[in-house]
Amino acid sequence: MDLSYSAEHEAFRGEVRQFLAQNWRAGEAATPEDERAFRSLATEHGYLYRNIPRRYGGSEQPVDLLRGEIVREEFQRAGAPMEVAGSGIGLFTPTLLQWGAEWQKEMFIPPTVRGEFKWCQGYSEPGAGSDLASLRTRAELVGDKWIINGQKVWTSYARQADHMFMLARTEPDAPKHSGISYLILDMRQPGIEVRPLRQIDGNAQFNEVFFTDAETPADWIVGERGRGWEVSRTTLKHERSNLNGINYHMALFKSLVEAAKRTQRNGKPAIEDPIIRDRLARLEGWILATKYSSFRNLSMAAAGQDPGIFPLLMKLNGSNLAREAYLISREFIGDDFLLSRPGDDGVGRRQNRVWSRMPFTSMHLAIAGGASNIQRNIIAERGLGLPRDSQMK
Repeated sequence: MDLSYSAEHEAFRGEVRQFLAQNWRAGEAATPEDERAFRSLATEHGYLYRNIPRRYGGSEQPVDLLRGEIVREEFQRAGAPMEVAGSGIGLFTPTLLQWGAEWQKEMFIPPTVRGEFKWCQGYSEPGAGSDLASLRTRAELVGDKWIINGQKVWTSYARQADHMFMLARTEPDAPKHSGISYLILDMRQPGIEVRPLRQIDGNAQFNEVFFTDAETPADWIVGERGRGWEVSRTTLKHERSNLNGINYHMALFKSLVEAAKRTQRNGKPAIEDPIIRDRLARLEGWILATKYSSFRNLSMAAAGQDPGIFPLLMKLNGSNLAREAYLISREFIGDDFLLSRPGDDGVGRRQNRVWSRMPFTSMHLAIAGGASNIQRNIIAERGLGLPRDSQMK
């Protein structure tokens, strides 16, 4: 397997490095204004927002996944900011580019690119998570407005967002996959209540959102009425792609190794314990295998080949990697997990608080973007051709 880039792509890497050397002060503190100015300049040069047309604020570059990967590698190496993070760029914008009306793209994409519009995703509901098509939030067209009633749950950033892209049932008598529409909603209006969900670790990353006669204009619908399920497949495809990134696991492993160097086990650094070293070595091998598998996926995409169920395998694999990292940390941090109270002084204690939250992180990764048990079912049925469980028919 040849993992090297072509001479043409290496020449492009040199251009990116030169741009970064001239325009980004690596290692120096940057203000939000600095980052905005840099993103604007990088977009002008064709490095950021590559898949977004210029008229919407992107750089409108030809599809070249390898160039995109080089940009990511070099920007990370230099510590330079990439695109504005969040579901607005990662999920909503690709969906709108494929399905939206021209006026919708002009209205919503440019301010999203600039970071002015913050978004949340209104998909999951009580009783409609992995079985998303069972959602019950209703939207009724009354005059020139949709009137929305219902509830969403596990909604990240709902308190900070000023807009939501959501699924609502608009055809109550249609089959459950056929009666759903994809709507855009202004979160800053009466009739919307956001309640933080306090987690066992004390944080409130997720929220419940309640709609009581909330309104949105009739034309704030993406795609055709009743075809929201089809539109949502685009969003979920990008969500799962984002969750499968190897960068998270590489950073997680680096943090785990630093924790093993810092933590004492039997009177010496845990990194010197042969059992811990063996587990870390096996985890690193697993992560590297995942990295090279992701290169295979990248190569297939660059060649226009269908990866099939590979993204599902990577999603499942990523959830398992995160859990293994937590189990190793628990092994050598031991009772210090109990000493990781908020307010404790010292770098070690603060880092232990990070790892003490890891069981909850690893569990939510096994749910977000498609629960692991659902991934296994799809892999078995569509990938291996196994029959469905008779109790599931």
